[in-house]
Amino acid sequence: MTGYRIIITGIVQGVGFRPFIFNLAERFGMKGWVGNTDSNVIIEIDSDFQKVVDFINEIKKSAPVLSRIKSIEYKDIVYQGFKNFEIRHSQKNSKGPVFISPDVATCCDCLREMKDKSDRRYRYPFINCTNCGPRFTIIKNIPYDRDNTTMKYFEMCENCRQEYTKPSDRRYHTQPVSCHECGPHLSIADETGKIMREIQSSRECITFTADLVKKGNIVAVKGIGGYHLACDGLNKKAVDRLRTRKHRDDKPFAVMAKDLRTAEKYCKINYVEKNILTSTASPIVLLEKKDGVILPESLAHLNRYLGVMLPYTPVHHLLFEEKGFPELLVMTSGNLSNEPIFYKDEEAVEGLQGIADAYLTNNREIYIRTDDSVTRVFNAKEYIIRRARGHVPNPVSINVHELLDMDKTIEIPSVLACGGELKNVFCLNKGKNFYLSHHIGDLENESTNIAFRNGIEHFKRLFDISPQLIAYDLHPNYYSSQYALKQRYVEKVSIQHHKAHIASCMAENKLKGDVIGVSFDGTGYGEDGNIWGGEFFTGGYYGFRRAGHLAYVMMPGSDSAVRHPWRMALSYLYASVQGVPDKVMEITNKLPAFMDRSKEEIIFTIKMLEKRINSPFTSSMGRFFDAVSALLGIKTNISYEGQAAIELEYYADLSCTDPYLFDIEKTVFEESFTINTGCTIKQIVDDILAGKGLGYISSRFHTTIAHIVLEGCLNIRSRKGLKNVVLSGGVFQNITLLKMTVDSLEKQGFKVFIHSEVPSNDGGISLGQSIMAIAQMIKKRQVDFPALED
Repeated sequence: MTGYRIIITGIVQGVGFRPFIFNLAERFGMKGWVGNTDSNVIIEIDSDFQKVVDFINEIKKSAPVLSRIKSIEYKDIVYQGFKNFEIRHSQKNSKGPVFISPDVATCCDCLREMKDKSDRRYRYPFINCTNCGPRFTIIKNIPYDRDNTTMKYFEMCENCRQEYTKPSDRRYHTQPVSCHECGPHLSIADETGKIMREIQSSRECITFTADLVKKGNIVAVKGIGGYHLACDGLNKKAVDRLRTRKHRDDKPFAVMAKDLRTAEKYCKINYVEKNILTSTASPIVLLEKKDGVILPESLAHLNRYLGVMLPYTPVHHLLFEEKGFPELLVMTSGNLSNEPIFYKDEEAVEGLQGIADAYLTNNREIYIRTDDSVTRVFNAKEYIIRRARGHVPNPVSINVHELLDMDKTIEIPSVLACGGELKNVFCLNKGKNFYLSHHIGDLENESTNIAFRNGIEHFKRLFDISPQLIAYDLHPNYYSSQYALKQRYVEKVSIQHHKAHIASCMAENKLKGDVIGVSFDGTGYGEDGNIWGGEFFTGGYYGFRRAGHLAYVMMPGSDSAVRHPWRMALSYLYASVQGVPDKVMEITNKLPAFMDRSKEEIIFTIKMLEKRINSPFTSSMGRFFDAVSALLGIKTNISYEGQAAIELEYYADLSCTDPYLFDIEKTVFEESFTINTGCTIKQIVDDILAGKGLGYISSRFHTTIAHIVLEGCLNIRSRKGLKNVVLSGGVFQNITLLKMTVDSLEKQGFKVFIHSEVPSNDGGISLGQSIMAIAQMIKKRQVDFPALED
């Protein structure tokens, strides 16, 4: 017999790991103890070697369902002479990595108890256990103990305390444990935010809310990470009323289905999608609508997909159990346009007045707001779009030393990567663990900017990280960049937007060396001062070179051209006829897309192009999609980001159609190329005037873009010999284009890498910023960073 210390790293707190170890040690007849630090689980035991090996193997085999073991290490220590096995209190020790469980959907065991009339938690709206419930949204600090959560203010009753302190119980050290007697409670507020004292019990609150929804009203429902606006998803008048009140013209609404069977009634669901829908993360999954189903068109206008999630909190389940309650709810974020989700009660009441008819709220504080995650499936694999509830704060673990060919003795610096302006997500790393934040949103107003700043401070405190380096986007006007430049860090590194896209996809796929990178999106500041977005690169983390791009066109009115795609259509027409105004006017007079534009407005825009007034140059693929959508008359003005391209995809299919013509123009030394689409535009105009259908033209256009990617990659391979292709950027959220592109590249012998757990849109660039910033510092041999002041 000798002594052994076992250290288990990973998501091992708040998931029942200590009671699991306690019961396992009892089974093995071991003596010693188990305890938490804020970063791992530590076990000390007296045992013989073979028994320790068997014990560790059983830990790996039978660990709690929500745990994620990163590593198990053990070493000999002095024999202690333990008399029994015990669970010790948590200790604070921030030297190692920190892993915190995300918020988890209500488990089957808790649902059974909630529906059992004989159970003391019958219909309890905050039921949870070791395997489910809030985690990330209620934790204030580490270690994950009740005093460090917003449950601190609810003193446990005797029954709950017995469960909390009994190692064999499912609720042992479940920090949010509570019941009707001692836990949070529901309440109803009217449209002014005044609590309705006459409605007291949880049952009454649920029934009152259900009645409101059944009558077509809109209710703000407080969830795990913030407020949702809910209404009957099958009631067209209710859905239209919500759109009007929220000033949300066309952007699709997410819906919550009563159960999987209901979701299958309206949508096609394959095996992988079913597993994601019913997973502990319980995200919104984009599912293809079934043909012939009757749904309000205003749920998802001109979109073949519907964002569907299943109930993931006890309150959701209780509502759906009410008699006559609709089987499909609109569940959209409780916020104002372009602002983050409301999570504080007072702010929600103030912000949602005039939208919500009532509030189903509660007295449990949400410490950190977190929106729903959004995902979909591509080629039988998850393809995440928004990474938030259910995923955050799980880190992305990357072997940086291997990826960057670093000496293993070099310590990896901690980096704060500030992300971009839209769909902002920042990233902080501690060693090889990269903690991407929850979805912050678009940094275009002060409330979102405050959420960005507060989120950074919370992550720094939670994971005990003092960044030694800060990485930011090259765009000088991004709030995230301005924030970075104001910080008192020794080193600051600017990373070009589209290069960060490629690096993030490479890192996620554990790629090293040089690749062909294709980065297509709407907007990103280029190194030449122009707006990039249709880019080909070669290189890797230590540096990318621009190998090709979409030919520059102008954006008349600058940002106004984004909101009004008809301006981009005019710009592409102008470029296609070499800037001859009379020819542009002649074409616009024939196209239905310009019928609702005044002649003066068109002439004024052409003058802007002629004189290059407020018309920056762009190579953006997103703007190319906008232009074609507008030319076809699908969307000449938009109400949300990407709408023109999304509705253009609605008409496309994977039918084999010939691509439109385009030109690849090489530079003098053939080191880069430009893709000229003038002939593409001319052919599209010819097809429109010939009366070709929207489906035909959209499909042919999508085929063209896939061929542009293929021809660009073939050009690079012929010169560089590279075969690995990385696809990133928001344009590749277009599943039709992604499918065409991946298939055509693979047929030509390329190995294609795309995103999965990190978004391809701007929600993923902070990971790429982090890796490239580390690489730049390694390249400069500046790897020893001094301690910094806060």
